[in-house]
Amino acid sequence: SEFCAAWLGLLLKLHLCIIMALTRSTIGKLAPSTSALFVCDLQERFKPVIHGWPAVEATAKRMIKGANALNIPVVVTEQYPKALGRTVPEIKEVLPPAWVAGMPATASHHRTFEKTLFSMVTPEVEGHLKTLSHVKQVMLLGIETHVCVVQTALDLVEKGYEVHLIVDGASSQREADRAVALQRMAQSGVLLASSEMALFQLARVAEGPGFKAISAIAKEAADHPRLAITSCL
Repeated sequence: SEFCAAWLGLLLKLHLCIIMALTRSTIGKLAPSTSALFVCDLQERFKPVIHGWPAVEATAKRMIKGANALNIPVVVTEQYPKALGRTVPEIKEVLPPAWVAGMPATASHHRTFEKTLFSMVTPEVEGHLKTLSHVKQVMLLGIETHVCVVQTALDLVEKGYEVHLIVDGASSQREADRAVALQRMAQSGVLLASSEMALFQLARVAEGPGFKAISAIAKEAADHPRLAITSCL
């Protein structure tokens, strides 16, 4: 019995090691042709209470501008907007045109969804993703990291998407909650990136209109507030 218990423990450890190895083997190279940007709940009522809000907002604007430049679709959610308000104007003003039926999947556009689920992966968003059959990778940012963002990330991973969390664009009311959520996502196969890292990976080469647009966006960021990249390994 003790022998069996020891073997069972060994097999469990081996199983966990295999899972971790498979999870960490994902290369995770972003490409505009297979990517979408998810912007989670950057709403009016949250603005005064979120740790590092100015940095989150600035990062979201950079990522949306980058998506616009590279024809990457943008999905925006609003958590119970009747009580929590709409997406802040600073984000709205940089969003690409709204999606309409029949729009080419490769065109840059956005679509905003109201939700009461914590996860962004509502039935309505799932239906929209089906129209974006080219999307295999999701860049994710927003609030709160330990609630809506982590649940969105885990749901997307479970559905087979490669998720890239934009760490300087994700926060919570409490820094400790943010730190734990980052670690939790990393343990589950979510790939962590800074906004600049993701944007230049999407641009790929130091030439052409895509690079010029991304380079200009990166230069804009020089004077913007930055959110600390909390250690999560």
